[in-house]
Amino acid sequence: MKIAVTSLGNTSDSKMDPRFGRCAFFAIYDTVANTYNFIDNPGKNAGHGAGPQAAELIANNGVKKVVSGEFGPKAKNALESLEIEMIIEKNKEKTIKEINIT
Repeated sequence: MKIAVTSLGNTSDSKMDPRFGRCAFFAIYDTVANTYNFIDNPGKNAGHGAGPQAAELIANNGVKKVVSGEFGPKAKNALESLEIEMIIEKNKEKTIKEINIT
């Protein structure tokens, strides 16, 4: 399974980005290979629709769960329609590797 975590940077030592649609990167963890792949979020500077764009991006990367600090209403609708589970992480100071994503 692939699980995405919103990230401020492109390493596992980066802190989680509390924003979903406008996060800097997505850390995509593959539970089978036990590896991270970091992808840039091209919609982070979008004028509007960043949440749905981000949902499509992670869906196209095979993600089934996503961890973030918050999800906007449009992002929630998009993620629900794509059957991607949303997990809210309240501790915004955690690094990617500190987040329990299994």
